[in-house]
Parts: sequence; structure tokens; C-alpha cells
Amino acid sequence: MKVLLAEDEKSIALTLGDELEAAHHEVVHKADGLAALDAALNEHFDVVISDIRMPNLDGEQLLARLKEARPDLPVVLMTGFGTMESVIKAMRLGAYDYLQKPFDTREAILILERLAKVQELQRKCDSLQRELEDKYRFENIIGASPKMQSVYSLIRAAATNDFPVLITGETGTGKELVAHAIHVNSARRKAELVKVSCHNFPETLLESELFGHEKGAFTDAKEQKIGRFERAHRGTIFIDDIDDMPPGAQAKILNVLQEKKIERLGGTRTTLVDIRIIVATKTDLMKMVNEGRFRNDLFYRLNVVPIDLPPMRERDGDIPLLIREFIRKHGAGKNYQISPQTMGELEHYGWPGNVRELEGSVQRAIALSGDTGELRREHLIRVTANTPKDHLVRADRRPLKDVLSEAERGHIMGVLKICNGKKGEAAELLGISRKNLWEKLKAFGVDAGGEDTEK
Repeated sequence: MKVLLAEDEKSIALTLGDELEAAHHEVVHKADGLAALDAALNEHFDVVISDIRMPNLDGEQLLARLKEARPDLPVVLMTGFGTMESVIKAMRLGAYDYLQKPFDTREAILILERLAKVQELQRKCDSLQRELEDKYRFENIIGASPKMQSVYSLIRAAATNDFPVLITGETGTGKELVAHAIHVNSARRKAELVKVSCHNFPETLLESELFGHEKGAFTDAKEQKIGRFERAHRGTIFIDDIDDMPPGAQAKILNVLQEKKIERLGGTRTTLVDIRIIVATKTDLMKMVNEGRFRNDLFYRLNVVPIDLPPMRERDGDIPLLIREFIRKHGAGKNYQISPQTMGELEHYGWPGNVRELEGSVQRAIALSGDTGELRREHLIRVTANTPKDHLVRADRRPLKDVLSEAERGHIMGVLKICNGKKGEAAELLGISRKNLWEKLKAFGVDAGGEDTEK
């Protein structure tokens, strides 16, 4: 480490400096506070070790000036016997540690060893934070389709404020990715994004997971537990599958939104929480509200910034972009190719599993490609006897014959329902003969009975 040693007593400066250099630290010595301040502001140092009593600028003043100009630079103060009040004051001002004279120089070396470990951990945390911010940059959410461009605008807007966000979309559309993007691009990015899925916990455990519990709160509560809300303090909590949340937990979530405080199970003390709430659902929450399965007051509290993620089949032009990104991500630098015919089939496929299914398909095709460098159609689209027909071809790109047949069947069945199943009456309303109606029903696979069963 590069150490700035500010000490006006030559004997102490010489002894401590020699010991630090023997421990492989680089030492720069300054004999007064002003000279030390000038050096700290114009050179890079990992730590400052300063005496409290120095000419021109004492240690407390040096600490205060450095905290303004270089707040991340740790300062260790040296003090003589009987000046502990000054040390306490300095620690409150932000000193990293202190040494009380006379001290063994090994104490100083131990302090620097501890500091080096702390700084290394901080560097790793900063590196991980940069990786997260890079991974979840807005630009890394792939898609040029009009619907995805609208989603980008909403994500950018949501990241600038603290309002609740409700993300809706089918399974595999990227709801968690959107929650991450909002968090790491918000003012709360330095704190944690805490995730919880209501689907993963039974009703009896979900409240404990969210709010925590005190020791003895229930049979298996053998020790105190901090809940997800407390862990998310000053950060963001992402609650997935909120449609699976039981009524009791819904009431408590509403209280958190209103009061910004929680109470652990089995406890009596309330804890304030400063959090941003993002929730996600794969179902129509409004429909659940109308059916009495989800609280309407909670729905309106959560639905402040709604973001609806389109399914893959509605993202025109995005499949080639996503495939290119997944090849980059999983292809280990190899330039895999897909034939134009196969790419056309991929764009026509319905992708019921959405982006998640597409990424898995690319991974499978890469794994099975061998040395060819080509991703084959049979590896990208796995069709079985149980694959629904409407998944093989996107609904908006089916042949006209199929669309017309489906519409005709729906209309005929609707008229039959109106006529209480009386085929003669239905045929008259449809403007066709009874025989023609019977043939159509038979072609649709509907039990048509006999041609002349009605009198």
C-alpha cells in the first residue's frame, strides 16, 4: 500500500516509516499538516497515518479537509496519552482507526493488513456492481419491434422515480430482467435488489420469508430471522408471481406500501423500511380482482407504473436479433450460422415459452451442432406429437384457409347455441341447407347426429 505518513517527530516518523517499508509498504513522509494535505490532494495514496498534534494544520483539521476532498481515502490517527477525547471526536468525523502512543509498530501493520482486506472486498463489490450495471443496461434488453420500443420507454421512465411497478407478461417474457434493469439504473443501484417468488413458498412460510420472524414465533422458529423487506432497506424488492400471494399477505403488503414499516412475525416492534417495490404477474390481476381473488386496493397501489411485456409472437423482427445475442452469449466466440429458410421458420413459430424457450433452443442447437458451425432447424424447434398446432405457426401468419375455417366453425357453433341445438332453425339462420350444415359439423369433428333427426 502507498502510505502518507504525517508526523512532526522525526524519531517516530523514522521508526514507523522503516517498519512499514519492511512490511512492503511504500511510505511518503510529511512533517506538517499543510504539506500532508497538499500531497494527499495531488498524489494517489491508499491510506493516511497522521499524528493529531502537528504544526500548521493538526490531525483533526487534516481529517476534516480530506473528508471533504477525498472522502474515500482512509485516515488513521496517532494520539498521545490523555487525548482520547480527541480520538473519539476524530472517529466521529470519519477516521478509519487510531493508534495510541506509545504503540508497537506491529499494531500499525495489522491495521494496514485489515484495511487492505477491506479495500480488496470493496474493489470486488465495485467490480460486481459495474458488471451488474453493464449486464442490465437498457441497451442490453434486445428488441427493435414497436412493442419493445414502448417497453424501453417505460423502463427508462420507471428508473427515474420510486413509484411501485407492476410488470405483466406470459412466462418467459423477461419480467425479472426488466426488474433488474429498473433497479440498476435507478438511484437505489448501490443497495440490494432482493427477489422473492410467491410461487416458491407455501402460504404458511411466505409471510415469514417477507417480514421475518422472532425466535419462538412458531414451532420451527428456533432463531430470529430477517425478512426480505428488511434486507431490501434502501434498495428494491422484486416480488414475482404476486398472483399466488394469499389474502393475509396481501393485506400486509398493502400496509407496507402505505406506512413504509413492517413487523416481524411474533414481534411487537415496528421497523421502518425505505424500499422500492416492483411486482410481476403472469396472469390478469384485474380479472382476479373482479373474481374476488386479489385485493382491489392493493392492485391500484401496485399498478402505478404498469409495464406489459409482449409475448415472442408479437415481437415482429426481434427473433434474428435475439438469436444473434444468444449465439454471442453461449457460442464461446464461434460464429454459428442459420440458413435463411430455418430463420424464416423460426420467425413463423409461435414460441409458447417466449424468450426463455428461444434462448434454450439456441443453447441446444449449439450443443448439438458438432463441428459444422450450423444451427439446424430440428435442433432449434422441437416438435412432438403433443405440440399444439397453433404453436407450430404464429397465429398472425397462419394460412387463410385455416383462419377462415376457424371463424366459420366459431360462427356456426354460436348460432347453434342461440337455437338451442336445433339444426333446422340454425341452418335457416345461416342461410344454408340442413344437409350442408350436417356436413360442416361432421368436418369440424362435432357430433352432428343424423341428417333428419329433427321433425
